[in-house]
Amino acid sequence: MAVDAQGRPPLRIGILSAEHVHAPTYISLLAAMPGAHLVGVWDEDRRRAATAAEPVGTRVFDDVDDLLERVDGVVIASANARHRRLVEIAAAAGVHVLCEKPLATTVVDARAILDACAHAGVHLMTAFPTRWNPAARALESAVRSGALGTPVFLEGANTGTMPDVHAPWFVDPTLSGGGAVTDHVVHLADLYRWILRSEVVEVYAVANRILQERFARVETGGLVSLRFASGVSATIDCSWSKPRSYPTWGGLSIQAIGTGGAFGIDAFRQHLGVYGTREAGISWPAWGPDADAGMLAEFLSAVREDREPAVTGTDGLRAVEIVDAAYRSITAGAPVTLG
Repeated sequence: MAVDAQGRPPLRIGILSAEHVHAPTYISLLAAMPGAHLVGVWDEDRRRAATAAEPVGTRVFDDVDDLLERVDGVVIASANARHRRLVEIAAAAGVHVLCEKPLATTVVDARAILDACAHAGVHLMTAFPTRWNPAARALESAVRSGALGTPVFLEGANTGTMPDVHAPWFVDPTLSGGGAVTDHVVHLADLYRWILRSEVVEVYAVANRILQERFARVETGGLVSLRFASGVSATIDCSWSKPRSYPTWGGLSIQAIGTGGAFGIDAFRQHLGVYGTREAGISWPAWGPDADAGMLAEFLSAVREDREPAVTGTDGLRAVEIVDAAYRSITAGAPVTLG
């Protein structure tokens, strides 16, 4: 294995599960990333692991313990409901963890994940790559510098196509934990907390199954309103509102209003428009900095430097608490207080 620019051996990284739609991206980035050695992929479904491993020629492991014995850190990219078990297995083996979002499907499981990593003394990072998106970082800088005056309101949308086209488990509540609210609230909730440096104290949410209504087991549209301890109010449109013919999976945008100005971002505006055949339709291949690469590089740095990552397990827990409060609000038809 080649050493890095400082003469250090690369960190050994494994993939636990290729069940998530983001797993192929993580695998391809890690296989080419300086300072990382992709040891291999394990999945309960060996065929799925082999399919994910084949493009980069990495090893497929049949035994999860065999992989864990050979790595410094793992990226967990399973269905949401399987996160706790895989994190606990990795932590017990003394392996650092980057876990796909949401950290868990319940607050109880999210707290158990934090406890397992703390007890084992391993670092835990939640996969919130949008913090490395240049537009999001520009917004955070503008708010933190006071360029907008005192923040008053944030309006955000994280909408997309129905993700079952990539993985059917997204619309199975036993594996996903829920629908559009589970899938899309966490990214903006995390960005808001990061930008404002404030915690959510009240949540009010509504949801329905009008969009893509053939899947009646999970909500497909939702709007979540948040009130922060700082006094700022915010909204999140988390709907699976894009048709299957849409050129990309969806997008993420924020409008920030302050006493001294406004700042709007479209996190995935940097793309090309490609018009293909009638069958291929229109596609929007992205260009510019890769937020996933930034997130993975931060995980590697945190492990190498033996420090807390920029996005922690606690950040993942807070997002799960907000999603949990949103579901309780939907059920009650009233705001829910977070203390």
